[in-house]
Amino acid sequence: MTQALSKATYDGAVLGVSAPPTPGMLHLGIGNFHRAHAAVYTAKAMAAQGGDWGIVAVANRSRRVVDSLAGQGFLYSILELSSAGERVDVMDVHRETLVASEQTAELMARIASPEIKIVTMTISENGYCRNAVTGDLDVDGDLVSADLANPAAPRTSIGQLAGALIRRYQGDGGPLTILSCDNLVSAGHTAQKMVTQYLQATATPDGFHDWFEASVTFPNAMVDRIVPGTTDATRARVRELLGVTDAIPVPAERFSMWVIEDKFAAGRPAWEEGGAIFSDEVEAYELVKLRLLNGSHSLIAYLGGLSGADTIPASFGQDFVRECVTELLNVEYLPSIDLPSGFDPQAYIAQLFDRWSNHALGDATARVGSDGSLKLLQRVPDPALRLLNLGEMPQQLALMVAGWIACVAPPEGFDPGPIAAAMIEPAKEKLAAVTTGAGSVRAHVEKIMRGGFFPEALATHDEFVGRVAELVEIIITHGVRDAARTALDA
Repeated sequence: MTQALSKATYDGAVLGVSAPPTPGMLHLGIGNFHRAHAAVYTAKAMAAQGGDWGIVAVANRSRRVVDSLAGQGFLYSILELSSAGERVDVMDVHRETLVASEQTAELMARIASPEIKIVTMTISENGYCRNAVTGDLDVDGDLVSADLANPAAPRTSIGQLAGALIRRYQGDGGPLTILSCDNLVSAGHTAQKMVTQYLQATATPDGFHDWFEASVTFPNAMVDRIVPGTTDATRARVRELLGVTDAIPVPAERFSMWVIEDKFAAGRPAWEEGGAIFSDEVEAYELVKLRLLNGSHSLIAYLGGLSGADTIPASFGQDFVRECVTELLNVEYLPSIDLPSGFDPQAYIAQLFDRWSNHALGDATARVGSDGSLKLLQRVPDPALRLLNLGEMPQQLALMVAGWIACVAPPEGFDPGPIAAAMIEPAKEKLAAVTTGAGSVRAHVEKIMRGGFFPEALATHDEFVGRVAELVEIIITHGVRDAARTALDA
């Protein structure tokens, strides 16, 4: 039996070994993506230029990752998988662990401490507590209203950040940067808006808001790396390559990209040493990624889920899926984006095709298709409304919405299959509630479209809603390939 990964059992090369014992950063949401993305850039930055940028790793509720991380002396591995081969790196960049739900007071005190200069976060779209229709903080929702009623022990990340900022101001903790690493349009602006609106709804000390505006920054950033879930096969391969057992290895593709607005209140790591791009065109890069990669990813997942393809490369390998994605990219998405300076969209698309064909990575269709009610809000309305306002029907975007409905909220009597059933949908109960009593597929789709999941302009567009309903009907009666062919032929 192999020994567990630790500094006593592993004597190979380590990324980030120069990380100091006193952390300068704190990360909310210590999942696979952070550990394969921002943590890697931070390790490379410190290896090149040093700096007090060790990371406090914060889990929301689960102890699994943080306990394993601490138990392994903060070492973990990244298994990089591509058609060209594989490699494994061992990371050493985290220095403390916390669980927010159990250690809320400690978390807020840590963010308030002057040693912490940057808070990064991957809390998913759901973690921002944003109303899907208005785009504002959902102050009337159960989560935020509960936090506002109990400000000493908030349960949301937004409430915890707001409470910590008040403590930081009272303790003269100095300026701070909050950097979102989530897949959101204008992620920094979104984070700033949610925190600001929370602070406006709660009691703050005199002078706080002036300090907040002058001392806390929220840079925009675009993050990009496909990072699937860890499997037993991941653990077994890492054990073969390293000769020790890592409880929390992370599989990842070779590609990685991070574009950041250089707006830091108290310094930052030299992330450019790890390949990060600092740019004033972050929002343009965000749209490129959110639509070309993420939007297409959703279409691939729903078409794959309905056609029995359990991985993204298996789904994308089907001719009808590739044709739909090509149409989506070139006809419906690309014209909707003001591209960054010097950006070559066809080279980027060619790269995407290669990434989606990475059978070595084998990203699960069900994983990519999860959280659709949150993801589609970022990926469908604006480009769809652009075409609708021009008098054109966005066929592939309608197919994407139809695929989502068929997978996670199918009309009564339709079974989308086990892959779709494995997709996690946070709005599943709400979807079931709003569709109660629907007497037809058209009524079922109308209830979803007008049930608060999409902005009013799209939800009340009769032609678009009708097209989605037609495609759902075809999926149910003739199958997803016929629905895709109908969308392509139109």
